[in-house]
Amino acid sequence: MSDHITTTAEGSYPTNRSGRPSKVAVIGAGAVGSTLAYACVTKGVAREVVLQDIVKEKVEAEALDIAQGIQFTSAGSVAGSDDPEICRDADVIAITAGAKQKPGQSRLELAGATVGIMEKILPKLVEVAPNAIFVLVANPVDVVTYCAKKITGLPENQVFGSGTVLDTARMRYLISLETGTAVQNIHGYIAGEHGDSEVPLWSSTEIGGVPITQWGKTTSGGEFDDEVRERIAHDVVRSAYRIIEGKGATNYAVGLAVQRIIGAVLNDEQRVLTISPLLDNWHGISDVCMAVPTIVGREGAGRRLELPLTADEEERLTASADHLREVVSALGPTRLGHGVRAGEDPALLDAIVASGISLEVCPASNVSLGVYHSPDDVPLRTLMSHGAQIALSADDPLLFQSRLVNQYEIARTLGCDDAELAELARGSIRASLASPSTKRAWLAEVDAWLATPDRRPETGSNSSREADVPESHALPEQGA
Repeated sequence: MSDHITTTAEGSYPTNRSGRPSKVAVIGAGAVGSTLAYACVTKGVAREVVLQDIVKEKVEAEALDIAQGIQFTSAGSVAGSDDPEICRDADVIAITAGAKQKPGQSRLELAGATVGIMEKILPKLVEVAPNAIFVLVANPVDVVTYCAKKITGLPENQVFGSGTVLDTARMRYLISLETGTAVQNIHGYIAGEHGDSEVPLWSSTEIGGVPITQWGKTTSGGEFDDEVRERIAHDVVRSAYRIIEGKGATNYAVGLAVQRIIGAVLNDEQRVLTISPLLDNWHGISDVCMAVPTIVGREGAGRRLELPLTADEEERLTASADHLREVVSALGPTRLGHGVRAGEDPALLDAIVASGISLEVCPASNVSLGVYHSPDDVPLRTLMSHGAQIALSADDPLLFQSRLVNQYEIARTLGCDDAELAELARGSIRASLASPSTKRAWLAEVDAWLATPDRRPETGSNSSREADVPESHALPEQGA
């Protein structure tokens, strides 16, 4: 007898352009991912819902647990796997997988770890579902979304973050408690970072057409004044912390919020949601992903609505954007420069092609900067002059040292002299996500290693490139 357990049922669901029933893939079977999959099933947003996670037993168990209750829902089918192939031809891919914050780990280090995960999983997902709408959920979502856009090279409508959809819902909920009105009749948004620098747009918030600034009495008999608004804004930001302190994670509300985004896409609702798309001159803000009211439909992120803002709101949103850019910048070029699209940097691509260096190419036309040795490689300095970098960061000094030895040998074989190699190594270390003390230790390792003649490979002069380096020898992948 087969061990296969049926996980399908019939129903009526949105279809894609070809008429095929729609499919949603959720990456990550943790608390948020599993709850999101459950919300999609109970709401019947798609015919097929799949979960993908690297932990096979966990993801299969979560999917089976949900699937066995589909007779009580309008759901279609549910499946789970550790193989990204299960996401093939998905219409929407929601990515909840991310690094867990460790004790003493900074938010920047958490961002770098999560971006490292994105570098590994996104190319394969783009390969199996190149036309999918990608919704980033993992935190810090605005930074992760910006990096995901760079990693995939997909059009800006196809990649966006969940933004402040949940924060906006929290704000409306708290307003409803203060005013005694239904949440559905409250219209107002939180924009900016999904985090401490987010900005409630009070100037455009209203209840049933009445501006919130003119609402009058609250349920407690006081005025809906600046003090009440500041308390609500504070409580919105603190909500996640309070929930995490009490139960360890937030999952229900965020699952429902992201399900709402997915439903808006698959049903082509043209709904205004505060997702986090890439901005281009939105109230003067560009080159950053952060939450703004955006029309969401079958094509993904559409028009970004430019609501009228007060001077204070505009100033605070600009500051929020600046903060996000600083975080992205601090991740360093070895993070965001991991892939280079031909259309974005033709000079670099020309240099690589002319050199004969063998490269990995993903379906999104990203050219990996992991360089393979071949007999006709041009000196590494040529690639460096076009922005190429060798990734040297690692999780521990021993691994770092092994990478340094590996890459030093290849760089010397390619014709780099000591000064060029030292500068390349130091630049990569400074751009890494390690702690200051670890960076100092690594820099000292570089200086000590380079000063030890007997540890250098016998490659001859810079003009000679006859060292015995295997053609398949590759630089280790950044963040591995």
